[in-house]
Amino acid sequence: MFPQRLDSPQAYAIAKAMMDGFNRHYRLFRTESARAKHRFETADWLGQQRAQRERIEFYDLRVKECVRRLEKEFGAGAQPMEVWHQAKLHYIGLLVNHHQPELAETFFNSVTCKILHRTHFQNDFIFVRPAVSTEYIESDEPSAKPTYRAYYPSRETLHQTLITIVENFELQRAFAHLERDTRHVLAAMQTRLAQVKLRANFQIQVLTSLFFRNKGAYAVGKIINGFTEVPFALPILHDDEGQLTIDAALFGEEDLQILFSFARAYFMVDMEVPSAYVQFLRSLMPRKPRAEIYNALGLAKQGKTLFYRDFLQHLRHSTDQFRIAPGIKGMVMLVFDLPSFPYVFKLIKDYYPPQKDTTREQVKGKYLLVKQHDRVGRMADTLEYSEVAFPRDRFSDELIAEIEKFAPSQMEVSDRDGDGQTEVIIKHLYIERRMIPLNIYLQEAFDAGASDPRASQQIERCVLEYGNAIKDLVAANIFPGDMLWKNFGITRHGKVVFYDYDEIEYLTDCNFRRVPAPRTEEEEMSGEVWYSVGPRDVFPETFGPFLLGNAQVRDVFMKHHADLLDAAFWQDHKARIQAGHVFDVFPYDQERRFVHAPA
Repeated sequence: MFPQRLDSPQAYAIAKAMMDGFNRHYRLFRTESARAKHRFETADWLGQQRAQRERIEFYDLRVKECVRRLEKEFGAGAQPMEVWHQAKLHYIGLLVNHHQPELAETFFNSVTCKILHRTHFQNDFIFVRPAVSTEYIESDEPSAKPTYRAYYPSRETLHQTLITIVENFELQRAFAHLERDTRHVLAAMQTRLAQVKLRANFQIQVLTSLFFRNKGAYAVGKIINGFTEVPFALPILHDDEGQLTIDAALFGEEDLQILFSFARAYFMVDMEVPSAYVQFLRSLMPRKPRAEIYNALGLAKQGKTLFYRDFLQHLRHSTDQFRIAPGIKGMVMLVFDLPSFPYVFKLIKDYYPPQKDTTREQVKGKYLLVKQHDRVGRMADTLEYSEVAFPRDRFSDELIAEIEKFAPSQMEVSDRDGDGQTEVIIKHLYIERRMIPLNIYLQEAFDAGASDPRASQQIERCVLEYGNAIKDLVAANIFPGDMLWKNFGITRHGKVVFYDYDEIEYLTDCNFRRVPAPRTEEEEMSGEVWYSVGPRDVFPETFGPFLLGNAQVRDVFMKHHADLLDAAFWQDHKARIQAGHVFDVFPYDQERRFVHAPA
């Protein structure tokens, strides 16, 4: 350890410059998030998509800016380590009364690692654990909004309270029938309150800022009555005439988990104190890791930091070994997991079979596309890491041999710290939520036998969800490329999610064609493709033989999703997207929508 002296003016100046860099980052991040309200009010859907995509780049741009400033003004890379240690202590002092201290600590880590080229989290120059508590932070600015508002209705005033809750968001666009919409919400609430005695503490707490994503805005809160708390969210959309409407009422942890799913795009929320929003959301979804909540709020770097801390904690309190992940092995990605940990780790292989015409950089580009795109609840979010160190004794020998065979450039086994502990260092990997591969899920149903009604229901649900997943991807301008069952997984909520991105393309970049009619008997009898095929030509009618070999699967698929085998379906969606249309994709079942409720 270095002596903890705070007598270096250079150290304080470095700390102050880094704090200035973070404050600039969060100011720009928050401003862009706040503009989402105006884009929603003006129905600027393409602008909303563009802003969501561009905001993801903000963090890395600000880190690079800060690194350049520190190198230019202080020759930061040449400073002695004692100065850096002192800079960290000064920085902690600057975090007192800061409203985003946890984010600022992560920013310090990012900048420091860039300058010192250090690849380990466990050192004296970064924040391995939080130095400043985020508990009970509230803005002390006179004009600042509180994190949430509390309302205290009676049964008689509940309807008017709901109207007040919505009006307090001050949306600058008229509701078509706010009175009617809030009566629908009230009716949904009454099913939970009708036979319940309202206790002295009966109240509704609602986060002050709306959550914006795609074409929707969401009011998020909870109903408190006695010892019971019921989370809820109200989606607000534009109707066909361009006026606002409350589209549904979502209640309970399950609904909120799906709304904040790791397979959806990040929200835009105007937050002065993000940790207070995370704390409130954790009370609605106590099983959801804080890392995933930070991700959902667009604070992906903080999500990565918390995930890694959680991961290290799990390693310290577990003893099982990493292994090759169950399922059919991919041609491009090598996948391993830790049975006790609900995530998978994915490496890009060093080489691929001839039919996979791609490169490492192209695959990374596909994963970046998914990160920046609207995932519509159908594409798993990924955390990307470099230079990750694992204990060697936690890796099975079979896994080590697999990596040495297929991705030797991505692994180093050594005692890099010189402490006698051999480590496996993975150069680059992606981490994503573990799901049951759809082919395995289907096989379990097949194994149960056709006579088992539960197995038949499982197959029907699975095939129906599979087709819905593809249609949601199409609506988001995504062609998945390889649509085999093994490239999709099923979540604990029963949602089918796509997770193999190496062949993904924008729908608008593909050319969907019908197979031409044969011109001669030789062509008709030929076992080879006799017609010309361009590099991005797709023939939907040829999907069937690869996907529908099982008769029961085929029957369900043709009943619900036969249009996916017709080029016209794909051509129509492509044309509408090219014309600027943004499709609606709802994070809840269509039956939940109030348009289906009595007037």
